[in-house]
Amino acid sequence: MTTQDTTTDTRPLARLTGVSRRFGDVVALDDVSLDIAPGSIVGLLGPNGAGKTTLLSLLEGRRRATSGRVEIFGLAPDDPRARQRLGCTPQETGLPDTLRVSEVLDFVAAHFDDAADRGTIAAEFGLEPLMRKQTGALSGGQKRRLAVALAFIGNPRLVLLDEPTTGLDVDARHTLWSALRRQHERGATIVVTSHYLEEIEALAERVVVMGNGRVLADDDLAGVLGRVGLRRVTLDRVDPERVRSLDGVVRVDDVDPAAAASGVTVWVRDSDAFVRSLVVSGAPFEGLAVRRATLEEAFLTLTSDADASPAITSHERMSA
Repeated sequence: MTTQDTTTDTRPLARLTGVSRRFGDVVALDDVSLDIAPGSIVGLLGPNGAGKTTLLSLLEGRRRATSGRVEIFGLAPDDPRARQRLGCTPQETGLPDTLRVSEVLDFVAAHFDDAADRGTIAAEFGLEPLMRKQTGALSGGQKRRLAVALAFIGNPRLVLLDEPTTGLDVDARHTLWSALRRQHERGATIVVTSHYLEEIEALAERVVVMGNGRVLADDDLAGVLGRVGLRRVTLDRVDPERVRSLDGVVRVDDVDPAAAASGVTVWVRDSDAFVRSLVVSGAPFEGLAVRRATLEEAFLTLTSDADASPAITSHERMSA
């Protein structure tokens, strides 16, 4: 495989500036500005309809923005020179049923001036035992692995993956994650959308959270979690009503309100202050545990209030 250029050029590989995209009366993207810097893995999160797939389709040149400017490598996305350095895997990929896996890899590789070695890509994505099989005989998971491998056959600088592990079991997902990390180490910049939040936690260095066609948060993983600022406190054998009355409690989730040993999850901004308040209250409890919000919990909190204007993120401050 050709080693990619990993010089210190820090110009964005892709840039959206004030981009909106409408489908009739539906606003899929609403004044989105976003830079994709070289050398990163960017996780793109958001509920269905948030605008993730539309954003990727604009970068791929499959759709055009209603307003604003979209660039990849400083060029229009439909410019053939830009597409030589771009790899992508959409959510739905059509493969010719009668072609063998090796033939599909060769066919796609032939469209690139600096294609990767077919055998290396096949080994990387676990396709070696399948090379002589027709794609029509592959399982859904095998087809998905092939589709993701095709995104890298052109030795791209920028790769856009829309739900790459859909249909894969847990072991296959972890295998694919390892392959993506190795490709990233070789120089590929990767943008990945996923509804598996643990996937973004496992892969992404930067997280962009979208909702209602807008960017709600854009930061590193720790920054997104810190933006929510919640702590999760779990308690056993405690009266939920007494917990609700304490200062600083944002929400209380009853695990099993009818049980004698009722357990609750308490969401607080300041866990130290909450624990002090709990002790002073004299409420009996057992099994206290405190931890930070997970990405899933942060994601749900951010997208539940998509109409609120997001604060300036640390990534935006660094890029300004």
